[in-house]
Amino acid sequence: MAELLDGERLASSIKDELRVRAARLADAGRPVGLGTVLVGDDGPSARYVAMKHADCEEVGIASYGVHLPATASQREIEEAVDAMNADERVHAILVQLPLPAGIDEERVLWRVDPAKDVDGLHPTNLGRLVMGVPGPLPCTPAGIVELLAAHHVPVEGRHVVIIGRGLTIGRPLALLLALKRPGCNAAVTVVHTGVADLGALTRLGDVVVAAAGVAGLVTADMVTPGAAVVGAGTSWSGRRLLSDVADDVADVAGWITPRLGGVGPMTRAMLVRNAVLAAERVSP
Repeated sequence: MAELLDGERLASSIKDELRVRAARLADAGRPVGLGTVLVGDDGPSARYVAMKHADCEEVGIASYGVHLPATASQREIEEAVDAMNADERVHAILVQLPLPAGIDEERVLWRVDPAKDVDGLHPTNLGRLVMGVPGPLPCTPAGIVELLAAHHVPVEGRHVVIIGRGLTIGRPLALLLALKRPGCNAAVTVVHTGVADLGALTRLGDVVVAAAGVAGLVTADMVTPGAAVVGAGTSWSGRRLLSDVADDVADVAGWITPRLGGVGPMTRAMLVRNAVLAAERVSP
């Protein structure tokens, strides 16, 4: 039976460390602040933002939320971002996606000050990642790397197969894992659901990361025995959250993320870390 990659426990340990760092900044009169912009009343988006504010409270970070109606214009949303860019209390900004139909999301995201980009997805910060220059890392990729390292999964010099080429996980994770840095330095193959024989490629992976958002996409026959399998993509069936990784993979894999408590908590912990790092960078 596969060893569980316990993101919940690791995220809790990371937040303990961040609590100390946030308290140090607060004691010096420079409390960390996270700003969020939520537009409309989409249930999952509202819950996600609420979880971010709860994470902040847990670690001792101030949070400042702007909630605009679904009818908000492009200008009103951009003005909310501009206000947070100018607010010295806010060190990191989260614009919750998706934005309502008719809003140019790219324009809004480009509006965020790269120094306050808590998701690490601003083009300036993605460029830093491509160049291997320090900067805020995308949260889910950074969380996956930390999760593998903490459980002593061999990655350096090994073959990682990533299913999914999206902006938030697949593409930046491939860049990160290919860098010559601890816990990375891997040979990386990026595939997608349009590949004719997906299993032929995933079976080559020492580590398989499923980030396609297709429930049960990776099955036991698609995994080499002993491989590490990370379910980073999710989808919903009613109120039930489903993983890209089928349950039977646990019988074959050497390591596997649980359906709940794997990548999700790590993504949230990395977002809090990015907020603390942003505050530390501007502190004298």
